[in-house]
Amino acid sequence: MTAARILVVEDNADLAAGIEYNLELEGYDVRIADDGRKAIEAAADWRPDLVLLDLMLPGVDGYHVLQAMRTAGNHAPVIILSARGEESDKVRGFRLDADQYVTKPFGILELLERIAALLRRTARDSGDGKPQTLAFGDVTVDMGSRSVTRAGHTVPLTPKAYELLLALVRRDGVVASRADLLKEVWGYGAFIMTRTVDSHVAELRRKLDDPDRPRHIITVWKVGYRFET
Repeated sequence: MTAARILVVEDNADLAAGIEYNLELEGYDVRIADDGRKAIEAAADWRPDLVLLDLMLPGVDGYHVLQAMRTAGNHAPVIILSARGEESDKVRGFRLDADQYVTKPFGILELLERIAALLRRTARDSGDGKPQTLAFGDVTVDMGSRSVTRAGHTVPLTPKAYELLLALVRRDGVVASRADLLKEVWGYGAFIMTRTVDSHVAELRRKLDDPDRPRHIITVWKVGYRFET
């Protein structure tokens, strides 16, 4: 099995070396970028499976690195590692579709577990030999290309809306609480409020269902949501 590729974007050489050492002990293939421009180039050329991203970088900051990745269609999981722990910093990171936000200093064991969990989720979403497409109503989801069509027309979804759709579909009719969906889609310990789930469900209903009389994404009062084909 090919080792997962992890790009460490960090301008503190000692910290970057320490993270690299621990990741390599876990069997990962690691590269380091010590400024924003190198990070953007490495993300495009090397195509890492996961990115650890500092925010305060020389030249181009971490927010612009993340924005450049997502604009280029790179959906690799991103964990922001930053000393900036203000609510506004976290909200901005999640709005740019970061997967998790970890405030420095952090425990290396917790970081390794977060990485492993995100990579497991990515492997599960890619199919691993399972059917790569699913369909309901007039909607088709291609998990290999992460594309969604309705009645033959491409439907643009944000990365988090797409992952929320898969999280609901995988449960095959079992009710998912908002807390469960937050943990699965936005990650362990993510600074996100439950109404974020509701706003993304509204997006899915608007684009893939009937927002007034939903047939597929059903609200379970006081609990959460369930998916019906």
